[in-house]
Amino acid sequence: MNRDPIPAVTPVALPGKPAVLTRMGWTAFIVALIVVCAVAPVLNLLVPADSVFHMSDYAVALVGKIMCYAICALAMDLIWGYTGILSLGHGLFFALGGYVMGMYLMRQIGRDGNYKSDLPDFMVFLDWKVLPWHWTFSDSFIATLFLIVAVPGIVAFVFGYFAFRSRIKGVYFSIITQAMTFAAMLLFFRNETGFGGNNGFTDFKRILNIPIATQSMRMTLFVMTGVTLLAFFLFGRWLVTSKFGRVLQAIRDAESRVMFSGYNPIGYKLTIWTLSAIMCGVAGALYVPQVGIINPSEMSPANSIEIAIWAAVGGRATLIGPIVGAFLVNGAKSWLTVAAPEIWLYFLGALFIAVTLFLPNGIVGLVKRFKRGPQ
Repeated sequence: MNRDPIPAVTPVALPGKPAVLTRMGWTAFIVALIVVCAVAPVLNLLVPADSVFHMSDYAVALVGKIMCYAICALAMDLIWGYTGILSLGHGLFFALGGYVMGMYLMRQIGRDGNYKSDLPDFMVFLDWKVLPWHWTFSDSFIATLFLIVAVPGIVAFVFGYFAFRSRIKGVYFSIITQAMTFAAMLLFFRNETGFGGNNGFTDFKRILNIPIATQSMRMTLFVMTGVTLLAFFLFGRWLVTSKFGRVLQAIRDAESRVMFSGYNPIGYKLTIWTLSAIMCGVAGALYVPQVGIINPSEMSPANSIEIAIWAAVGGRATLIGPIVGAFLVNGAKSWLTVAAPEIWLYFLGALFIAVTLFLPNGIVGLVKRFKRGPQ
């Protein structure tokens, strides 16, 4: 009995792991690194102030602040753009990192405060005799660096653990995160919590016993912020091109299918949620010494909503888009709040509506569509 030969099975080649950056992407990354680490310091520190090429101290402070915002927008893109989880509470993690750094900076003031006391001025004013327990390690820079990561990370992990295990998702998750940051804001407004109440922390003088209000220190903080932003961008690119990142995108597109494939979405969502919170905490820690103040208003729900707007305007699930959005929106805000302060909020609302209706993929998506040409 003749049998037909079994046909040979042609192996199917699996797609290879995409490169973290293309050649053009690496070129742009290196150029950005050179601008942050070399060009900007030269223009600010060495070029005379009357030169057209001089970068003013105001510009250094403004760009440094916007780069901190861009880190938050990048964190939002990882959790919203790539995982499909819209958080309206990331302003809390930004503020927590800022408060940890602010506590260290307040201890660095020493006896140079108005009351010439080892305690911060607001504690002397409120007749406190000793530091609260949560200020125990605030005089250590190493402990501060650890807490900048640990405090937002632990808060996010605990919150996310219960939220994701309860299968809270969609608009319900967004509302709960907004409620979380609003509750924290009300807590930090209270004087008895030991966080400065309504005024928060200000009047910083030194960091690592080096004066903050110097041109060289401001530029050092600027460079550190720029390098951190670029490092987080590179980390984000590595993450989303890895297997972990592909699972995140699968969760965003069809979570039930991911579960049927044998993956547990809870662990993936909790991990990226905690990582994005830590990124916001680091951004807040870099923000405080450059701006010179931290108070509970940084936890307002409006600030968290703005982070989502930056990501949406620039383009979700692109990584570079939220950075572009942060610079565009905050650059416009800085100009409009001086030129026409009464229309700023209307402009922001109109911008978000326009992007939602006409540019669902943001500015970066529009640029990509133009590059592809007519379909």
